[in-house]
Order: sequence, then structure tokens, then C-alpha cells
Amino acid sequence: MFTFSYIARNTETGQKIKAEVQAESEQAAARLIQKEGYAPLEIKVKNNDVNWFTKKFKKVKTKDKVIFARQLSTLINAGLPLVQSMRSVLAQTKNKSLQAILVNVIADIESGKQMNVSFAKYPLVFNQVFINLIAAGETSGTLDTALERIANQQEKDAEIISKVRGAMIYPIIVMIVMVAVVIFMIISVLPQVESLYKGIPGAQLPLVTRALLVVSHFITKRWYIVIFILGFGTFLTTKWANTLGGKRILDKLKMRAWPIGPLFMKVYMARFARTGTTLVGTGVPLIQMLQITAKAVDNMHIEKSILDATEKVKGGKALSSSLLGDPNFLEFVPQMLKIGEDSGAIEQMLEKTADYYEKEVDNQIKAISTIIEPVLMILMGIMAIIIVAAVLLPIYGLVGKDVIK
Repeated sequence: MFTFSYIARNTETGQKIKAEVQAESEQAAARLIQKEGYAPLEIKVKNNDVNWFTKKFKKVKTKDKVIFARQLSTLINAGLPLVQSMRSVLAQTKNKSLQAILVNVIADIESGKQMNVSFAKYPLVFNQVFINLIAAGETSGTLDTALERIANQQEKDAEIISKVRGAMIYPIIVMIVMVAVVIFMIISVLPQVESLYKGIPGAQLPLVTRALLVVSHFITKRWYIVIFILGFGTFLTTKWANTLGGKRILDKLKMRAWPIGPLFMKVYMARFARTGTTLVGTGVPLIQMLQITAKAVDNMHIEKSILDATEKVKGGKALSSSLLGDPNFLEFVPQMLKIGEDSGAIEQMLEKTADYYEKEVDNQIKAISTIIEPVLMILMGIMAIIIVAAVLLPIYGLVGKDVIK
């Protein structure tokens, strides 16, 4: 239930009034105003939080969309009408942004619009896979099955992303701690060693100590420049990553750079196969499936390969042959597609391919973790040696000269 502020005209006196009304949607608010004998001229959502979320299209978490799809699928499968099912799900939804969207979707459905058309108004929240699965379910009369497939597909995709992020968190945290320790030693301990040498005639600090002291002096005396460089560098890097050229380079690095290249390739293959089997299983035509999957994979180079293969399929070539030999696809994918085409079971082969690569992602993450740990230990050892050398060599030098007794 939302609060709407409105301006209306009294149908008898013609006088304009300003007031508020509570309703589940703008259309429902208009009906309530008309029942009072007024002609609504302007209706706005008063709730600032809902209005802000609706305007900005704040991202709805995958978990919220999965819960929504599963709940709606269960209610429709139980025989409840679509609008009643949507209202029941709305009552259980806690995400403010999703609430606002569902209110508008319900109003659109009541006015005669298709469900997929209404959801398509929010592309920042619901991607093309979601929209096309809803459309296929509405067309075939299997909306409950389509919603269940949506939930499964998004859960699998979110699970893979979560595993990849989890694998990256450990080395990032270790590197941050290493850098913090080094900075602390440079700005705290080394200046004390320098002050010790200043009172000794003819004493000269070792090269490694002098080099680190240059860094120490710069950080302590020009800290604002360091902060500016870091902030501006982060800003420029983010901007560059969002450009077409930046995304092209980053996408290529994800596919080829060691040791993350093999991992991301398997992630992309799993995403391609899982999205493909979901769309094909819901009745989406092959050409349309490929066009949607190209975007869903989220890699410019693989997207181009899929779109090139789509053109070949349009010309009568088999999908497996179109992808065979493509450097952006692992060989196992066209091989499994070939089996599916020959047996008439493309959906099943795509599903087996998705299951295979999802397991391979787990194995690859374990392999990367095994490699990263000794590499990090070596880096930590090198940094420790440099810091210890910078601190202890000057002290040993003084002892050797009998300055410290």
C-alpha cells in the first residue's frame, strides 16, 4: 500500500483540490478518487523512498528475483489467477524497489498488458533472459514452468559468480595487509634508523634503505598527492573499464591471462550452456536463443563469436559446425552440441555441458587457490627480506664500525 498525493477537480463545482489517498497502484488511486466524485488531474507517489527507488531503478538482488519467481511459480501451479498470485507475492516482498515494480506490473496486467511487456520496462533489473522466458511461458501456457526455470538459471549463475568472487577475496585481502604492513614499516621504523645515522659523521645508509626512505619522505610530506593519485587513478581506471575499448581489453584478459583465464573460460561456457538450455527448454527458437545468450554471457569476444555463429545458422549451417574451431569456445561445447543435434536432444546436451563446466569451475577454483597460496608466501617473503634488510643492514653497519658499543 502506497500513499499518493493528487490534484483533482470537483465534477460538480469545478473547484480544484489537493489531497492524499492510499492505494496499491496509481490506477487504483485514480479509481478511489473518482468514487469520491473528483476527476483526477495529477497523481504522484508520495513515499520518497519508493519514488526514489522507482526512478533510479535500484538494482534488485538476484536472491529477491529468485524468491519472487519461485513463489509466483508455486502459486500459479496451485491454480491461482495471475493477478491474485502477483498480489500474494507482493505482500511477501520486502525489497522496496521490487515492491514498486510489482505494483506497476500488476496495474499493467489488470489493464490488459502482457506480463513480459510490463517487466521489459525495467531492463536494469530484469535482463533479456528473464523477459523472453516470461514471454515464452505466456505464449505456451506454461508460465509456472518458465518461472521455475528462471529461478534455477539465476541461482546457478549467482552461485558461479559467488564462487569466483570468493576465490579472489583471499589474495586481495592478503595483498592489502602486505601493503599496509610495508607502509607502516616505511613511515614508522625507517625514519628512526635515519635519525640514528644523522649524528654519526661519515656514516652512510645502505642503498636499499635510502631508496625506501625516499618513498617514506614522499608519503609523509606529500600524503595529499598520494591520496589524489590513488583517487584519480581509480576514477580514470573505472571510467576506462566502462568504455568500449577498455571492456574489450579486460574481457580478453579474463579469457587469456594466467591463472584466471581457464577459470573464466569455464564460467563463460557454463553460462552459455545453462542459459541456452533454459531458453530452449521453454520453447524459445534457436536463433532467438543465440541472440539472447550472446548478451547473457557478458563477454564481448564470446558475444561476437555467438552472433557470427547465429548468422551461419541462419544460412543453414549446424550450430555445432558454426562454433567448431572458434578460439573463444572450448572444444567440448561444439562436440556436445553435435551429439545433441544428431540425437535431437540439444536441450539435454546443453544441460549436461552446463553441469560439466559448473563442476570444472569448482575444480579450477581449487587449483587456483593451490597456486596462489605459495605465490603469496613467496611475495610476502621477498617483501619481508627487503624491509628487514633496510632496517637491519644500517644497524649491523654501525656495529661493524664499533659505533654502537
